[in-house]
Amino acid sequence: MSKKLTVAIIGCGNFACHFVPLFKVHPSVEKVYVCDLIPEKAQSYAEKFDVPVIPSFEDALADDSINCIANFTQRHLHGEIVIRALKAGKHVYSAVPMAPTVEECGEIVRLVQKTGLTYLMGETCYYYPCAMFCRETYQKGLFGDFTYGASQYYHHIDSISYGKRPGEGGMPPLLYPTHSTAMLLSAVGSYAKKVVCFGYKDKTSDGRFGKGCNFWDNEYSNQYTMMLLENGGTARITEARTFGWMKPSSYISALYGTKAGYEFSNAQHILVEKLDGDKERVNLTDVSDYVNTEGMVKNKSLPDFKNRVANNEWQWAEVAQVQRAEMSRLPESYAAEPNGHMATHKLLVDDFCTAAYTGKMPILNAWNAARWTVPGLVAIESCNAGGVTMDIPDFGEAPI
Repeated sequence: MSKKLTVAIIGCGNFACHFVPLFKVHPSVEKVYVCDLIPEKAQSYAEKFDVPVIPSFEDALADDSINCIANFTQRHLHGEIVIRALKAGKHVYSAVPMAPTVEECGEIVRLVQKTGLTYLMGETCYYYPCAMFCRETYQKGLFGDFTYGASQYYHHIDSISYGKRPGEGGMPPLLYPTHSTAMLLSAVGSYAKKVVCFGYKDKTSDGRFGKGCNFWDNEYSNQYTMMLLENGGTARITEARTFGWMKPSSYISALYGTKAGYEFSNAQHILVEKLDGDKERVNLTDVSDYVNTEGMVKNKSLPDFKNRVANNEWQWAEVAQVQRAEMSRLPESYAAEPNGHMATHKLLVDDFCTAAYTGKMPILNAWNAARWTVPGLVAIESCNAGGVTMDIPDFGEAPI
């Protein structure tokens, strides 16, 4: 085992505040620093969480007592931040996405393989109840051979923090694809080989999407892909920022195999299985109580239940039954701490801290991160080219 972890949290915005307490009380962590380009933000965090400030990212990289960087910077900066941290000999926890270019994703994989350092991409949706149910069911063989699935991230740009930042608000949706890809690809244990993508050109003229309106000259507020997977199945991945449908924002809506199918809408999860020896009939099981959070199950008889679910109630820190086995391995020090994003924050931080401390390869490693990020980056090229089918580079699987 390595020495205990000293973590520098880089970026004190609206998201990192949910993670500082979790890093701070993890039994493998000795000390936590906070850092931001705006000193007042770092100081506010320091006072709120009773942790010291380190003046700059460069200072954190140069400090030999700091062996971990937790990256919560703006999405399009992740590649540079992570690469610099790995080159400085630091373990890295990074918010999604992995990086904004295929080349940077490949470089992160190369550096992790060369150095043996821990890299973890904090993809919340890997632990979302729908993803865990589909993964569990697929691994049991109940679906048979995977044929088709659909997953999506519907999050209106007006309710995303970066949507309000000049130049960044019009980011191509598929630059940030992992809330969709990680769920479905992890559920069926495969990766994408080819992609074709089309998009919706925004018509609001609100200054975010369009030539000259953002860092990417991106016109598309919604992007829709079809991906051919290595296992022969096909996936539909949608990243939408101007849909009139708000919550749940990230989910698998459908997964079909040769033996069974799963469908989800709002608060209802259905598993349909073919009956052996019967070509005409199926067996339908409503698995909603297993996949929905316990708060949803408790309140499902309320007359306005579905409307409240559509407005994200009971979906932040509430735990679903399908998640309970994973929750059982969390440290006791987490019992009174806050959680978030479908109760996934604790699992992600524990995954990283345990991996960095023990040297064990995390499941959300660089190789999987690349397989969930790169398809979106190639899809952007396809979309800009008018929907040309493109091959997706693959950087392989994590070493055993």
